[in-house]
Amino acid sequence: MSTDRLDAQMAFLIEAGRLSAVTRATKTSDGARFENSAEHSWHLALFALVLGEHAPEGVTIERVIKMLLLHDLVEIDAGDNPFFGEVDEAAKEAEESAAADRLFGLLPADQGAALRALWDEFEANETPDARFAKSVDRFQPPNMNLVTQGGSWVDYKVTWPVFERKMAPKIKSGAPKLWDWLAPKVEAFLARLSH
Repeated sequence: MSTDRLDAQMAFLIEAGRLSAVTRATKTSDGARFENSAEHSWHLALFALVLGEHAPEGVTIERVIKMLLLHDLVEIDAGDNPFFGEVDEAAKEAEESAAADRLFGLLPADQGAALRALWDEFEANETPDARFAKSVDRFQPPNMNLVTQGGSWVDYKVTWPVFERKMAPKIKSGAPKLWDWLAPKVEAFLARLSH
């Protein structure tokens, strides 16, 4: 075993630990505080593991879990952008790509390239695995908002038409069964919230 290789891997892993310092707009399921991006990534991996049986045909859950563990690492440099907030998409994309270059560049070249390829696949959202991973990424926050009396929906004044327009395509494309289960729950909750 090469000491240089292990040194590089450890440098990446120590840096990855900084993801726990990135605060998100979604609260933890007990509503006590805002979750951090490391918790979110772990929770998504667990969502994929448990809900994998609802994935469309041809999805490889092991690859999905890997994507979900990696997908938000770029937030160490680029921060988190709330889904219902205002974001310059082009600037965000450039910032996240530069962060991916730096972070995956800490690893030995072969391992860095392999993990960066998974991150790029997730971002491109073109394969069945990436579509399911992206859908799970969008499916978890609404469930947290449902159990925390609206969570970030209250802060961003989210209505059902806005939620449906922004979220339906993101969840339905890779996890239609999950969308069909979630949509009536969110619609009913947001209807109660607006009255």
